[in-house]
Amino acid sequence: MPVKNDRKLFEFLVLESAQAGLSWRTVLYKREGYRKAFADFDPKKVAKFRSREVKKLLVNSAIIRNRLKILATINNAEKFLEIQKEFGTFSKYMWGFVGDKSIDGKRRSLRGLPALTREAEVFAKDLKERGFKFLGPTIIYAHMQAVGMVNDHITGCFRYREIKRKNL
Repeated sequence: MPVKNDRKLFEFLVLESAQAGLSWRTVLYKREGYRKAFADFDPKKVAKFRSREVKKLLVNSAIIRNRLKILATINNAEKFLEIQKEFGTFSKYMWGFVGDKSIDGKRRSLRGLPALTREAEVFAKDLKERGFKFLGPTIIYAHMQAVGMVNDHITGCFRYREIKRKNL
């Protein structure tokens, strides 16, 4: 379903960058740990994390204890705030890549579901140019699906029809 709340979007970006190279099950199992460790996904608070917080995070078994991913989350919070300042909201920036409307995948089955799209490549490239880390085109496409920027539900699914109605 379309998500436009900036804090929720930051949460999804944090979890999706943490997922890089791992299973979604692993990340979802640790979601509450991430919520507590990363200030309820408040990018203003996370952007202020320094070495003391990083040291605590590196020994926190409730999250994935990968130094590069932890540092990327803090970096990405800073970049997220820069985008908010430039565009008013991160949502406005992000949804601009799809014209503020979900892309209709018109999938009859999950066979042939792409790992990424041109829109995801453009979005990921822009994020990278803005200094974001651990968010390549495949992860960004998963993000786009998760936040409803892409409607890849199969056409017989009730969610497909629900999202299509909201986009009219």
